Amino acid sequence: KANVRDFVHDDFEEPHLKRKKAILAKHPEVRDLYGNEPLTAVIGAIATAVQLMTAYKVGCVWTGLHWSVVVAIAYLVGGTISALYGVIIHEAGHNLVFKRPLFNRLTGLMVNVPMAVPISQSFRRYHLEHHQFQGVEGKDPDLPLDAEVQYIHNNPFLKTLWVFCYSAMYVLRGMAMKKTPQRWEVINLVFIVCADILIARYMSIRSLAYLGLSVFFGYGMHPGAAHFIQEHYIFRDGQETYSYYGTGNIFYLNIGLHNEHHDFPQIPWTRIYKLRRIATEFYDPLYAHTSWIGVIFLFITSPMQGPQARLVRMYKAHLSGRREYKVPTEEPAKPGISKRRDSVISSAKA
Repeated sequence: KANVRDFVHDDFEEPHLKRKKAILAKHPEVRDLYGNEPLTAVIGAIATAVQLMTAYKVGCVWTGLHWSVVVAIAYLVGGTISALYGVIIHEAGHNLVFKRPLFNRLTGLMVNVPMAVPISQSFRRYHLEHHQFQGVEGKDPDLPLDAEVQYIHNNPFLKTLWVFCYSAMYVLRGMAMKKTPQRWEVINLVFIVCADILIARYMSIRSLAYLGLSVFFGYGMHPGAAHFIQEHYIFRDGQETYSYYGTGNIFYLNIGLHNEHHDFPQIPWTRIYKLRRIATEFYDPLYAHTSWIGVIFLFITSPMQGPQARLVRMYKAHLSGRREYKVPTEEPAKPGISKRRDSVISSAKA
C-alpha cells in the first residue's frame, strides 16, 4: 500500500532454490553451463585502461575544460564505465572469472583501481551474504535500512535524491551490519589508498576527483545502475526478483538476467542466456523489465514504489523453507509429509 512505511512481509522462503531444483530435475544439462569466463578479466583490463587514460586527459591535458564539460564526461564516459566495473566485481565475487579464488579477488582489485574508493572485497563479502539470506531481516545486507524506509518512503523528490546517492546507501547498509573488516577488506583499503596517492601524485587531484565523480554517477542516477532497483524492488505482487531483457545487457555483461543468476550463480555471464533458452517455461511467466530508464522513472513517480517496496521474511521462515522443500513430482504427496509441512509453515508464521 502507498501509505505503509514498512516492507512487504512473507512467511515463505525465497523462490530461487525451489526453482533451481525444479529446473535441474527437468533439465539436468543446465549443469554443463557451470564454469568460468576469463574474458571478463580482459574486458576489465581494457575498461580500467580507458578510464585511467580519460582521468589523465581530464586532469593533465584538458585542463582548460569548463567544469560543466568535465561533469558531462564524468557522467557519459566515467559513469558508464564505472557501472561496468560493478558488474565485473560481481562476476569476480562469485568466482566466475577464474577457477582460483585468488585470481578472482585480484580481478576485483584491478577494476577497483579507477574507482577511488575500496569496494570490491566488501561487495564480494556482502553480496554472497545477500544470496545466502535473500530477504531475511537483519541478515540480508541488500535490504534498505529502516531510516531509508521511514524518511524516503514514496516522496518523488526524496526518491530522486536517494537514487542519486545510492552508492552511499550501499556503503551505509554494510556499515550498519557492524561486522569486523576481513583480511581482504583491509588489503582492499590499503591497496586503493596507495592507488589514489599514486594517481594524485603522477596525474593530478583533478584526475582523482574525476574518478570519484564517475563512481558517484555510475552507481546512482545512471541507466547502468538501474539494475540495483530492477532486481528486487516489487513491481508485481507476489514476485520477489526481476530480470531485465534489453539492449543494456550487451554492454553490461547480462547483469539484467537476475532471476536466472539467483537460480544459478555458478553460471557466468556468457552462458546465462543459454539457461534462459533451455528453461524458458520457468522464466516466461515471470514479469521482466525491458527498459532500465523506465525502471528508474517508474520507481520515482509511482506512489507504490520506494525503499519499502521489498519483500522480507524472518530467519525462521528462511530456515524452514530450505529444510522442508522437495522437488515437485507427479506423484501425490503423502499425508504425513503434507501435515508436517503445514505444521512447519504454521510455526514460521507464529
